[in-house]
Amino acid sequence: MDDSLDLEHAMTIAHLAAEAGGHAAIEHFVSGIERTMKPDGSFVTAADLAAEKAILKIICEAFPNHSVLSEESGVQEGDPSLRWIVDPLDGTHRFARGIQSWGPLIALLRDDEVVVGSMSLPVVNETYWAAKGHGCWRNGSRCRVSTVGDWREANLSMGSLSRVSETPAGEGMMKLVKSCDYTITGGDLGGASLILKGEAEAWLEAGVQTWDVAPMAVLVREAGGVFTDIDGKDTVATGSACATNAALSVHVRKTLGID
Repeated sequence: MDDSLDLEHAMTIAHLAAEAGGHAAIEHFVSGIERTMKPDGSFVTAADLAAEKAILKIICEAFPNHSVLSEESGVQEGDPSLRWIVDPLDGTHRFARGIQSWGPLIALLRDDEVVVGSMSLPVVNETYWAAKGHGCWRNGSRCRVSTVGDWREANLSMGSLSRVSETPAGEGMMKLVKSCDYTITGGDLGGASLILKGEAEAWLEAGVQTWDVAPMAVLVREAGGVFTDIDGKDTVATGSACATNAALSVHVRKTLGID
């Protein structure tokens, strides 16, 4: 482990990179959208590539010895104990349909722990950033998860209802949906942001990639919440997430069968 890493500086770089990626992408969102299909069936647009270029320029200039895994360009070799995970444009499908819930996701892992994270929602002018021990911030204001402690009053945010329902936690997920006050689905990083703003008490995601959930680990924890994958493990490698406020963490995890 590199104990010399300046987390506050790394957080600043992640913040700047997320904003730069968002600015690069939104020019394409305004001017028109061209997309092509990748071999895995997902879409890539010129905005993805422009955002990735802007993000990697900032990260690689600041930390030339770190390794990088980016969705579009793959692996850049470097120190394996310090690895940036980049999704230059999460929510490409929504971007291509003119929906506002999309933007860059950036995380820094020290060994296997997410210690820095950032994300940007350019259309609504929101940027989030966090580092271990340095809090979670939105546009310069401190983020705090909600204090709601009764699930009947809770809002549940979900990435993909179908993907989560196909996991072993699917039965429990339906119990949560039926017993909460309101469920919001299909929001990508916009849906995840709701828990950081205290507008939802839990966020569930599954069946995606590491870069789709990686920054959420530190963002949620530094906002006072609890983050694991959908199986209750302390990892982002599975491409799933179960994020809650502190007050309802036990209830959600017991209902999902992962406590």
